[in-house]
This record gives sequence, structure tokens and C-alpha cells, in this order.
Amino acid sequence: MTTRRSARTALLAAAAAALLAVVSSPAEGAAPSKARAQTVGSLSGTWSGQYGGAYHGTFTVHWRQTGTRLRGTIRLSNPPSSPSITGSVHGRTIRFGTVGSEAITYSGSVSGESMSGSYKTPGGGGSWTAHKTS
Repeated sequence: MTTRRSARTALLAAAAAALLAVVSSPAEGAAPSKARAQTVGSLSGTWSGQYGGAYHGTFTVHWRQTGTRLRGTIRLSNPPSSPSITGSVHGRTIRFGTVGSEAITYSGSVSGESMSGSYKTPGGGGSWTAHKTS
């Protein structure tokens, strides 16, 4: 049971981290000062995506953004779970993870209503992508 719960928590954290990574990473080839100056529109709302690698499946994230802080929930398909997540967005770079766990991290960048990145868990890592649905 503990192993299954750890895997589920890791997967949830990975999905969340990936979303954050997409939102906060600077655009490829962008000058550092411009990347910091550019701010992505509000991430508040619902984002749907998929993840692959050590874990694979689909996810739905519901974000509430206040300044650079993100709070919300992520619903993972595999393993099925809906943990709380927190994160931050700076420019186009996003970072997030499950509440109460530093072992599962997501990072990436945001471009318009799409984001992508990578996740890391104790059981391995992979990549993720998402798009805003509402």
C-alpha cells in the first residue's frame, strides 16, 4: 500500500512540476532580460495534458494564480489520484509539486495557452505537455 501511495504521489507531483516548468521557462533563444520581463497571462483555470516516461497517462490541473504563486489540484489517470499542488511562475518558467512532498517536482515553460517540461520522482522521470481548456 505504501509503495502504491508513493508511486501515486510521485506521479501527481511529476504532472504538477511539468506544468510549472512550462509556465516559467524562458522561450528558446530569448535574451535573459526579455524572458524575465515577459509575463505569461493568468494560468488560473483548467489545463489538460499528458505525461510519459517512468510514469505515463493523462492529467487535469485546476490552478488558482495569485501573483507568481500557484495553488490547485491535479487529477492523474495513472495511478488515479487528485492531490493538492503548489508552485510558482516567473516569466515563462513554471515549477510545481505536490503539497507536502519535495520528492516530486515539475518544471517547464509556458507559451500562450500551452506548456511543457519535465518531471522528476524517486521512481524516475519523464516529460509532460498541457494546454489550457478554460
